[in-house]
Amino acid sequence: MAQHFSLAACDVVGFDLDHTLCRYNLPESAPLIYNSFAQFLVKEKGYDKELLNVTPEDWDFCCKGLALDLEDGNFLKLANNGTVLRASHGTKMMTPEVLAEAYGKKEWKHFLSDTGMACRSGALLCARVVDYLTKLNNGQKTFDFWKDIVAAIQHNYKMSAFKENCGIYFPEIKRDPGRYLHSCPESVKKWLRQLKNAGKILLLITSSHSDYCRLLCEYILGNDFTDLFDIVITNALKPGFFSHLPSQRPFRTLENDEEQEALPSLDKPGWYSQGNAVHLYELLKKMTGKPEPKVVYFGDSMHSDIFPARHYSNWETVLILEELRGDEGTRSQRPEESEPLEKKGKYEGPKAKPLNTSSKKWGSFFIDSVLGLENTEDSLVYTWSCKRISTYSTIAIPSIEAIAELPLDYKFTRFSSSNSKTAGYYPNPPLVLSSDETLISK
Repeated sequence: MAQHFSLAACDVVGFDLDHTLCRYNLPESAPLIYNSFAQFLVKEKGYDKELLNVTPEDWDFCCKGLALDLEDGNFLKLANNGTVLRASHGTKMMTPEVLAEAYGKKEWKHFLSDTGMACRSGALLCARVVDYLTKLNNGQKTFDFWKDIVAAIQHNYKMSAFKENCGIYFPEIKRDPGRYLHSCPESVKKWLRQLKNAGKILLLITSSHSDYCRLLCEYILGNDFTDLFDIVITNALKPGFFSHLPSQRPFRTLENDEEQEALPSLDKPGWYSQGNAVHLYELLKKMTGKPEPKVVYFGDSMHSDIFPARHYSNWETVLILEELRGDEGTRSQRPEESEPLEKKGKYEGPKAKPLNTSSKKWGSFFIDSVLGLENTEDSLVYTWSCKRISTYSTIAIPSIEAIAELPLDYKFTRFSSSNSKTAGYYPNPPLVLSSDETLISK
């Protein structure tokens, strides 16, 4: 495989929307998501009102890449070989002794099923629910709160929620989008037009429903955003969009944001709902006139975007990894520069940590130490999340803005087995990995 990757060599450029093209103002949007679920649990399901009170310190629990062990109400940080590096029961971190007793040094039993990861606001909420149930039932062992979380998601995010102003989330985003969303920088808008002018086919593939997608795109890109994209696919239900057969997940047309009949195939560009990567690729062959058009897909979720696009469709993948943004200030010793200008001065008072930096409780997203046995040193290992980045991403970048001013034929060094494990990070590898010779790769 070539050591380099270039956008110029791609025929098709696809994008996820949330946290990829559309950047959220996390200090505002994360609490909004949390509250939308917590209010439902308290009002509709009778949970303790204490769930509604969140302190800045509570947000330190939030860390991307945690697995949830539903049976025991435990959150786990996994090493690249599937062993458990750190764990909490609810929000209470386990001591090394308790951790060793619960999980030992063996691979976690659910490791190889493509473990779903809770979003950060969701992780904090689930952990606090476990705290509440543990207290209520004197340390009960089984947890069946998941059905209530699913009901809260349904209530706030079901297909009709946007139209019906259901729940808390959509009404609030509609009321004040500028509080929660960053509009796309001019450099990114210009870059999208540059791709289009270079003859690339542009796709938008989002699991958001069409009405919410339209609100986001009009806010971040302007009312003429549809001119940029040849194909828009909403309610894509990723990762199923990539993994399901066409018969399981046909494309549907839309009329006034309502899904219409299923299509036997995808015949022309336009705006569609649901669908599958197989039928999409057939259309891309037709549009490019090539038997194997080269597709690159930008996304922020390993579970929904990067892993399935690479594993099932063999697309090139660009991971938007905001944890790389946490390093920006540290490198220049001027942390204030790592925040966009419009965010400065907005959040005075007790500050929560930026949600893209290391959690005190969970440590680095990329590496962690394994306690040595008596008289041996602790050793550093890659996390499972870090291993997946180098396995399934072509490159990883902090944001689209970080590459928007590069020429389209810029040659990125890609992740590959013949390159170092940090090769595909642009513009720099995370600081914690900069001296990765010391790391054990089990």
